[in-house]
Amino acid sequence: MSGRVLVVDDNRVIRQLIRVNLELEGFEVVTAADGAECLDVVHQVQPDVITLDVVMPRLDGLRTAALLRDDPRTRHIPLAIISACTQYEVDCGVAAGVDAFLAKPFEPAELVRVVRQLMHREPGDSRGPRDSRESGEGGPPSVDGRHEAGRAESARG
Repeated sequence: MSGRVLVVDDNRVIRQLIRVNLELEGFEVVTAADGAECLDVVHQVQPDVITLDVVMPRLDGLRTAALLRDDPRTRHIPLAIISACTQYEVDCGVAAGVDAFLAKPFEPAELVRVVRQLMHREPGDSRGPRDSRESGEGGPPSVDGRHEAGRAESARG
């Protein structure tokens, strides 16, 4: 196995799409339907990476990210937002400590690339991996070249 990913999205079809694409690349995938379920299972699952949708019932992805960052047991886990990635979502995600952004709809290869980058980042690098298309600038990578908002500078940096 390449690592364990916790996929959090309220849309069953999207969860399955992400699961299949990651499993085909050798990742173990566990899913949760919203942020509350994510927080319920994260300590048992012990994922290497968590992907979060933003708009979900009970507990949205941005608040979930903030709670994961506030918990010493989960603050080290790389987080990727997979959503529409509006400027508001990117700004709030950066403030919450999100490491990467992937805009829906996404290419499966981009999904796999961002998860691999997050899995292989240096320990203690709270800004996440750098995008291979960037020239070494800090901040979260733009995982989807169609979406420039992902290049926002990290407030945690």
